[in-house]
Amino acid sequence: MDYLQILERIHKAILPYSKEGKQADYIPELANVNPDQFGMCIHTLSGETAAIESADTRFSIQSISKVFALAMCHSIKGDALWKRVGKEPSGTAFNSLVQLEMEKGLPRNPFINAGAIVMADILLSHLSNPEEDFLRFVRAVANNNTIEYNHSVALSERSTGYLNAAIANLLKYHGTIENDIEEVLHFYFLMCSIEMSCRELAVAFAAFANHNRPFDYAGITLTTSQVKRINAIMQTCGFYDEAGEFAYLVGLPGKSGVGGGIVAIYPLRYSVAVWSPRLNSKGNSVMGIKALELLTTETAESIF
Repeated sequence: MDYLQILERIHKAILPYSKEGKQADYIPELANVNPDQFGMCIHTLSGETAAIESADTRFSIQSISKVFALAMCHSIKGDALWKRVGKEPSGTAFNSLVQLEMEKGLPRNPFINAGAIVMADILLSHLSNPEEDFLRFVRAVANNNTIEYNHSVALSERSTGYLNAAIANLLKYHGTIENDIEEVLHFYFLMCSIEMSCRELAVAFAAFANHNRPFDYAGITLTTSQVKRINAIMQTCGFYDEAGEFAYLVGLPGKSGVGGGIVAIYPLRYSVAVWSPRLNSKGNSVMGIKALELLTTETAESIF
C-alpha cells in the first residue's frame, strides 16, 4: 500500500476544513501558535514511514502525554492503579468538575484531567526523579534523546489553570492525591508541555501498536495484556465526550491533545500521528479527525 500517496490525497481532500475551529487560546503560549499548519506521519510495524507537510515540526503534545503517564503508572502499580482512577468513558468535558464532585473524587478514567492529575501524583510518589524519569521514558519509547519539555508552555498553563487547580483541590479534599497540590500541578503541566513531532509520535506509539513484542523502555515494562488494555482505554476514553464519534468515524484507538495533535494505532499494523492546531468545540483537531477518517476509509484498515 502506497501510504505516501494516500496521505497526499487526504491532505488535498481536507483543505476545505483548514479554517474551521481555532487553537487553544485559553493557554496563552498555545494562542501564539500559527494555526494554519498541518502535518501527518504513518509508521508501519514493518518499518515503512510516510510523512507529509509539517510532520517534523514539534508541537506541545498536551493530553497525548497522558498515554505515557498511564503506561508508567500501570507498570508501577499494576491493577492497583484502578483503585485510584476508573476505566469508564466520561461522557463529559475533559475538565469537568461537576462529574468529579458527584463521584466523590474518583476520576472516571486516566485521560480526563482529573485522572491525569492523579497519575502525576502517583509518579511523584513512586519515582526518585519524576521529571527526569518521565522525560527519559518518553525519549526511550520515541527513540529520540532530543525531546524536551517546553517550560514556557507549562508556566503559561499554570498561569490560567484555575479549573485544573480546582480539580486538584477537590481530589486532595477526597484524599485521592497524596502530594502537595502545587507540586502535582507543576508536574502535570510539565508533562503536557512536552514537544514532539508527528514523526516522533508515530514512532513512539508503535510500541503500543506492536503488543506482540516486549514493552520495556527505560525500565518501564508492560505485559502484552497491559498494552492491550491501554489500547482499549484509548478506544473508549481517548477523546472525552467525542470518543463515540471518533470510534464511529475512524475506528482506531487513539488520543488527542489540545495542542492540535492526534495519535492513533491500528494494532499489529501501524501507528499514525496528525497535527493541526485548529480545534473543534470538544477540543479535538478538526483537520486531524477528518484526516484519520479518510485514512481508514481509503485503506479499509480499522479495528472494526
